[in-house]
Amino acid sequence: MAHTTSSCRRTVFGLMAFCLVMLHGAVAAQTIRFAPEKDYAPFVSAGPAGQVQGLSIDVLDILKPRLGGDVQVLPADNLANILQAARRGEVDLISSLRPTPERAEFLAFTEPYVMVPAVLVVKQGPIPPTLKDLADRPVAVGKGYAVESFVRTNYPLIRWVAVSDDVAALQALLRGDVDGVVADVASVSDATRHSGIRGVQVVESLPFEYELSFAYRKELTALGDALNAGLKDITPATRQALLRRWIDTETLTYEDPRLTWVRKLAMVLSVLALVMVGVWRLRAKRSSDRAADGL
Repeated sequence: MAHTTSSCRRTVFGLMAFCLVMLHGAVAAQTIRFAPEKDYAPFVSAGPAGQVQGLSIDVLDILKPRLGGDVQVLPADNLANILQAARRGEVDLISSLRPTPERAEFLAFTEPYVMVPAVLVVKQGPIPPTLKDLADRPVAVGKGYAVESFVRTNYPLIRWVAVSDDVAALQALLRGDVDGVVADVASVSDATRHSGIRGVQVVESLPFEYELSFAYRKELTALGDALNAGLKDITPATRQALLRRWIDTETLTYEDPRLTWVRKLAMVLSVLALVMVGVWRLRAKRSSDRAADGL
């Protein structure tokens, strides 16, 4: 009888332990570990007090009620470190990412929620160089960014310098460490407005767009379904309000400055033509008046 009672106790304790483990797993499963970048404004960055902010954070706040669990915000870090942690399974959710084959090995992606073009930035000067002019010269690009593999493949003659983020790249440009920077135009606009970056100019648009999405661990399919469903429910008016809050929307319609100068030149020539026509007409009238006086 004592043996039976002992066996029952072990069984009960075993079931209790099993239930506790299952309960702990269920609670853990409801915690979504979100890893924000520390310096990818205006999409995501750490503010003065360490709080994360940006367009992607506002979008995530809208989606949180749909995700079925608490979102744990991890300490902000650079993208390269975040991707390494995600590969190790230490991160569940990342924002502001573009899908690449390498990332797709361990991450899945939502539909993009914002799209911006990549551009070349150089110091201000009378004759700014293009990427073709920068062959064998150092140009900075964000380490681990999707555009890094694109430019290394498509512009192999450039000496690419991988840096932690776009602000660091622009600071390297101002110091003279590099001769150019490839970044997304919205980040460049934000840096010139809020990070004290001065004396730079956008000179060329690249055939590459940042289609920024949320990324999540591939096995978390329910999380991916919830994210996509939430993104579909965000109204166009809300999207526009978010864009206006965080991004100078004029930068989203970037145009090669050389084309702008062509139009300016055409306008100047048109004005000169009108002036010349006016001068010609004035001279013709004076000649006609002199001829009439001579009659």
